Amino acid sequence: MAESRYNNPVVRTMFKEAGIPAPVFEHRFHPTRKWRFDLAWPDRMVALEVQGGMLQRGRHTRGMALLKEYEKLNAACVLGWRVLFCQPDDIIGHTILDAINLALNC
Repeated sequence: MAESRYNNPVVRTMFKEAGIPAPVFEHRFHPTRKWRFDLAWPDRMVALEVQGGMLQRGRHTRGMALLKEYEKLNAACVLGWRVLFCQPDDIIGHTILDAINLALNC
């Protein structure tokens, strides 16, 4: 399994306190590609992608990398996944917790 910077006690406790089931970190969701979600709840087909570097010309804002990200996300949608997005600082925010709860329970 790949290492996740989000698999730490703070994040795990935050989810537990919010009543959110523990996610699978770095979940490989595609049957043939090596694509992974940062956090996923495979039994509910819900994922969270943390988009870092958006304000400093990081990977998620550069041409070819962004096109590859679109390919990955389109494939996830075709497979039935619902994908939420946030920035790294938002991973412990109430807004994303509310969105995850809604996605898991609808």
